[in-house]
Amino acid sequence: QVQLVESGGGLVQPGGSLRLSCAVSGRIFSINEMGWYRQAPGKQRELVAALTSGGSTNYVDSVKGRFTISRDSTKNTVYLQMNSLKPEDTAVYYCNAELRARSFSIPADYWGQGTQVTVSS
Repeated sequence: QVQLVESGGGLVQPGGSLRLSCAVSGRIFSINEMGWYRQAPGKQRELVAALTSGGSTNYVDSVKGRFTISRDSTKNTVYLQMNSLKPEDTAVYYCNAELRARSFSIPADYWGQGTQVTVSS
């Protein structure tokens, strides 16, 4: 069983900061890529930031320069540092990991339960 557990969401004023964390536990052989997605009410889920095992990052244009994704491989944990938050960043944020549970496994996607981020004065 693989579990992704997120933490760090909450209510913050515009211009504020939050740091999301996502810890991956369970049977893990290797992690290819980890990322953060978000879904606002009435909108489709979108990729916010992704980080490959090789260290490459990818960000949606709307968060470039404000958000930073990082990873602690020793803890199988990925972080999303969010600065200069805007009301339009309000959404449920989901952690995603593409990983292999065993050496012979095909890579599969796993998701966290989501954490609410609300940016409002």
